[in-house]
Amino acid sequence: MRKGALFIALISILLSLSIMLAGCSAVQSKVAVIPLSGPVQSEAGGFLFFTGSAITPQLVRSQLDKARADWSVKAVVLQIESPGGSVAACQEILTQIEKMEKPVVVSFGAIAASGGYYIAAKADKIVALPGTLTGSIGVISQVPNIKGLYDKLGINVEVFKGGKYKDMYAGLRDMVPEERELMQKMTDRFYDQFVRAVAEGRGLSEEKVRSLATGQLYDGEQAKELGLVDELGGLDTAIDLAGKIAGVEKPQVEYYRHEAPSLLGSLLGISLKRLQGLLEMQSLGAENMVILQTLSNPYPQPEYR
Repeated sequence: MRKGALFIALISILLSLSIMLAGCSAVQSKVAVIPLSGPVQSEAGGFLFFTGSAITPQLVRSQLDKARADWSVKAVVLQIESPGGSVAACQEILTQIEKMEKPVVVSFGAIAASGGYYIAAKADKIVALPGTLTGSIGVISQVPNIKGLYDKLGINVEVFKGGKYKDMYAGLRDMVPEERELMQKMTDRFYDQFVRAVAEGRGLSEEKVRSLATGQLYDGEQAKELGLVDELGGLDTAIDLAGKIAGVEKPQVEYYRHEAPSLLGSLLGISLKRLQGLLEMQSLGAENMVILQTLSNPYPQPEYR
């Protein structure tokens, strides 16, 4: 009697395991598609009227973590539409993509230029449309000079500093040649970092990448000929390629969507942040708003854009 009960229990366990394994096999072949659209920024949000989406390290991290935690996801496709942006944010995102254990294929949309290309450089494969605008490999740094505006408004600022170059980014005077040289050297280092990332990611020599890294745009066909992308095609091509790399013939596709804020949340976001900026512009005037923005962020913002 006891042996019969044990036998029945064993059969039940085996049946349960078979059902579980059958269910698992039905969903174990997914490719996750993650849309990344907008400028690359350290955090979401923008200046005054900008309310569009942005690509941030936090967003990319959360989406990759989601794909990483789902054992049924065998590969990831990043759908990139971006003109680039912050150097530091681009570098952080590139590091996150490089650390992803599962295959990563990138699909370029209408534009994936400068930082938009940079974040894709170390993906396993890059797919672009023939008409995609990409490349624009380079860096730009800007130091605003608002001295003329101060003079126009009759504002005189006395500067006391500790450190020879401490006020070189303040925008209250012209930079001297030595300071311009320092700024150019820093910009050149960011450029070198871009070149190295592309060379490593694309398997090209640094000399070859430097010949391409003039800041100019390339269309998708040119980019493929130059070795900057692997295949021509759209999202479906990228999905098929990701499945092939992962060893999945007909992958199920899961489209990740960012959580959209509620209408109330959107309105509150506008009222608490951008509406505040609008009111400040009305009360201070456009010229004073330029001064305020410059003083609130007195350092150059190097960008891959």
